[in-house]
Amino acid sequence: MRILTSFILLMSVKIFGTLFYRLKIGWLSGIKNDYKKVRLIIFLNHTSLYEPLFISALPTWFIFRLARKMVAPAADKTLDRPIVGFFWKLLSPGMISITRRRDKSWTSFLDKIHDRSIIVIAPEGRMKRESGLDKDGKPMTVRSGVADIIKELDEGKMIIAYSGGLHHVQHPGEKIPRLFKSIKLNIEILEISDYKKQFTSEGIEFKKNVVSDLENRLKQNCPQ
Repeated sequence: MRILTSFILLMSVKIFGTLFYRLKIGWLSGIKNDYKKVRLIIFLNHTSLYEPLFISALPTWFIFRLARKMVAPAADKTLDRPIVGFFWKLLSPGMISITRRRDKSWTSFLDKIHDRSIIVIAPEGRMKRESGLDKDGKPMTVRSGVADIIKELDEGKMIIAYSGGLHHVQHPGEKIPRLFKSIKLNIEILEISDYKKQFTSEGIEFKKNVVSDLENRLKQNCPQ
């Protein structure tokens, strides 16, 4: 029942996004529309709680797979909010509450990943405000937790989705989105094994290299 509810909600978001927004997709790799064997989706340039609108880029069959297999970390502060948190939990039964500290909540999230999971993560961990900084006035950075996930995956594909930003639709603090806007998304589909081969380091150095690579890709590949 929870899977069916998730699928209906995800499809409702897809239909809403298709009706009220014009999505412009840029493909950055030779692979297009190949969502088979996707194990990991990395979403970069986190600017709004309305980013599920980008679901309209996905085919229906893959949305059904997400409803069944998605595992995603979400900030406990978000999931504890009465309305927003309730919506996100309905949207995905695999939404797992974590703190922003490296504690047992992160370990618990990693333990829930299995060989059929599709992991979805926004590795910056917080939303960019209109200033280009986070809510505390600090620069946005990619957190190293995403490297923990990549390290554990040996096969399959990963999607890196680069948002053009949604402040023109809804910025943090606003409740009602603006309709009939163009939204942009660049998509890169990579083989996980090929991606990992570029890093010969282990442990902390591996994490630093993954973080540095994703931050460079974010700067270069976000649509303007």
